[in-house]
Amino acid sequence: MLEGYRIEGRRAAEIAASVERAVGSGDLEPGQLLPPMRELATDLGVNPNTVAAAYRVLRERGVIETAGRRGSRVRPRPATTGRESVRVDVPEGVRNVASGNPDPALLPSLAKAFAAAAELADREPVLYGDDPVEPELARIARARLDADGVPEGPLAVASGSLDAIERVLGVHLKPGDTVAVEDPGWGSLLDLIPALGLRTVPVGVDDEGPLPDGVRRALDSGARALIVTDRVQNPTGAVVSSTRARALRSVLRQHPEILLIEDDHGYGIVDLPVHPLAGTTRHWAFVRSVAKAYGPDLRLAVLTGDEVTVDRVRGRQRLGAGWVSRLMQRAVVRLWSDGAVDPAAVAAAYAVRRDLLIRALAEHGVRAHGRSGLNVWIPVPDETGAVARLLHAGWAVSPGARFRTSSPPGIRVTTSTLTAAEAAPLAAAVATAVGPGPARSYV
Repeated sequence: MLEGYRIEGRRAAEIAASVERAVGSGDLEPGQLLPPMRELATDLGVNPNTVAAAYRVLRERGVIETAGRRGSRVRPRPATTGRESVRVDVPEGVRNVASGNPDPALLPSLAKAFAAAAELADREPVLYGDDPVEPELARIARARLDADGVPEGPLAVASGSLDAIERVLGVHLKPGDTVAVEDPGWGSLLDLIPALGLRTVPVGVDDEGPLPDGVRRALDSGARALIVTDRVQNPTGAVVSSTRARALRSVLRQHPEILLIEDDHGYGIVDLPVHPLAGTTRHWAFVRSVAKAYGPDLRLAVLTGDEVTVDRVRGRQRLGAGWVSRLMQRAVVRLWSDGAVDPAAVAAAYAVRRDLLIRALAEHGVRAHGRSGLNVWIPVPDETGAVARLLHAGWAVSPGARFRTSSPPGIRVTTSTLTAAEAAPLAAAVATAVGPGPARSYV
């Protein structure tokens, strides 16, 4: 089963460490099945409870996952140094439409903004004990949040959306708690939650966001937190509509003690309005990242929320990283002030590319989803076969397994750099790979 690698150890900590070392070195690969607990206990000459404890530790660390009678296996992206080995290498000559990246041509130049920030830093250096949030960044961010109807609350700055979400989860939940997540949803988030020792419960989504009945079932079953992507949902492009927002608020009012986290990472590249759910529950957080509009290397997200949540996040930051570079914050202020990005123009450019592919697919009888953002989600009957056939045809796409837990199969195509000339041949290749048929749902 382990193809030559031998798990070692007499105590639970030693067994867990042995597995984790093997995953980190690549001796145990993502998706590889581990021995049943009783079988491994017999091999090691230990009590089955010892192996069970080791597997529990590995699950809490996000290294393995357990699926009942199907056994335990290494996670697709385990929380170890070896996780980068799961990246798909795109062969030479194959068009990469799997990356999820924005179009570099639509990102602004950063040189002047950082030069201006550096000049200000020379005149007014930031020292230990200074405010972790740049005052002008807070002023502009708060004004924009107010304009979008996000409730009043203190501000914090994190190193991107995922960092903000991790910090909020960390200050409210304990290992073993359950988090309701969109399915399909953001793959990195699906990896993060078990790495924190938390459990996930899937909530179906459609083009208008999370399904209220799914949210209700998750919260009724004991979920302690709910994470919602307001716009530019990854991978489906869903946008929470005003009607859906009202329905979700109605559900949330029945569960005022749950933690609500909203992710608006698409801010700056979308021209559809946001309909915040924030304020419906006692504890909430609303996160906005600059990565999609200004560049993935700008690791900055603004976080607002209730006073307790933001105070806990800022207190935990003080004990670790301290703060997100004020130099970077000042550069973002300059980018915002200069109008370096026209959200309407960027959103329109991405919409044209998505719509080209969606229309071309429709001509072949293939249904696809993509109301906003950089990607198109295509339900398929056979995910592995579709990915392999498309790769053979010269197109590298993302397998949907990366983004889902219990929802039907699909593939994600990144259209951010797709040209008009590429839409038709890509659609034809997809149609050949997945075959036409009745409209499939991703719920």
